[in-house]
Amino acid sequence: MSTDHAASNDRPATRLATRLCFLAAGFAMACWAPLVPYAKARLGLDEASLGLLLLCLGIGSVTSMPLTGALVGRLGSRVVILAAGAGLCAALPGLALAGSMPVQALSLLLFGASLGAIDVAMNVHAVAVEKDAGVPLMSGFHGLFSVGCVAGAGTMASLLALGLTPGAATGIAVLAVLAALGMAAPRLLRHTSGGEASPLFVRPHGAVLLLGALAFVAFLTEGAILDWTALFLIETRGFAPWAGGIGFALFSLAMTAGRLTGDRVVAALGGRRVLLWGGLLAVAGFVVLVAAPWAILSLLGLVLMGLGASNLVPVLFSAAGRQQAMPVGLAVAAMTTIGYAGILAGPALIGFAAAAVGLPASFVMLAGLVLCIPLASRRVAA
Repeated sequence: MSTDHAASNDRPATRLATRLCFLAAGFAMACWAPLVPYAKARLGLDEASLGLLLLCLGIGSVTSMPLTGALVGRLGSRVVILAAGAGLCAALPGLALAGSMPVQALSLLLFGASLGAIDVAMNVHAVAVEKDAGVPLMSGFHGLFSVGCVAGAGTMASLLALGLTPGAATGIAVLAVLAALGMAAPRLLRHTSGGEASPLFVRPHGAVLLLGALAFVAFLTEGAILDWTALFLIETRGFAPWAGGIGFALFSLAMTAGRLTGDRVVAALGGRRVLLWGGLLAVAGFVVLVAAPWAILSLLGLVLMGLGASNLVPVLFSAAGRQQAMPVGLAVAAMTTIGYAGILAGPALIGFAAAAVGLPASFVMLAGLVLCIPLASRRVAA
């Protein structure tokens, strides 16, 4: 770690600020999940209309992410983080109270755009802090995002269960997000990209294109597990409908635990070995999930997948901070955009594959994609 704290981006204050941003972003994102049934009932939507409405969140995110890289280059990550955080807090009441489809759609567009912007900006900030630290920090930062997701969903669900209206529960959630960002604001780095006037759009190239492709696979895997494992456990492993969600819960817990301990793992093994062995462990998890002779053993496969996948994305972000092909802000924005496309495309791609060859075979095909990460580990990480 650098000892020149006046010149270093790595200080206790900047580490705390970065952790608070990841925590706040995860918390805010997860607050939407318990509100979805309320929005469906309030607006009288059927499943098809709800699906179209939910698409607005993804459109907002994918639109804002490429622009954010340029804005971070011009304004610094602090300004973008705080502006995006304000956008999240402005959008959440609309998600809870909108009385018409257009207002709900606009709220989701703002919410998605703000999520996309804060995701890119806080990762650029994290890269700057980690680079001067001289030790791995990225897994821990992403671990706080996972903790925020658990806390956000749990808080909102608890408040709604206690009888609070969606508006009141969302108001409390907004205060929590504002408190975290308010604590982070004076500790955030003023500049992380030198203030260069970056172009608004740059085609990813060189190492960034490969990093983006690997991030696409990693995010696609997470999205597929979120949307399809419950159905897999129910239809092919005989789990009761109420127990279908246990698999994703175990995957999420394993991933959170892996990220919270990941910095020490990366420090001990290096990023290349983490991509190699983490990717292979995730592939082994798929094999256990699909081929286990006992249904209950399939859950072990999901735990292995969570542990194996937990540090793949953090290591890829760290690699984006070290590459020389593009400015860091633009590289992180490009990688995040391509990766997020994996989350959006994953459920549909698995659905098409499942219709053609069945869900177990689809998971085997997905494991083949994940295998690309350890195979490429030597090229992208030290």
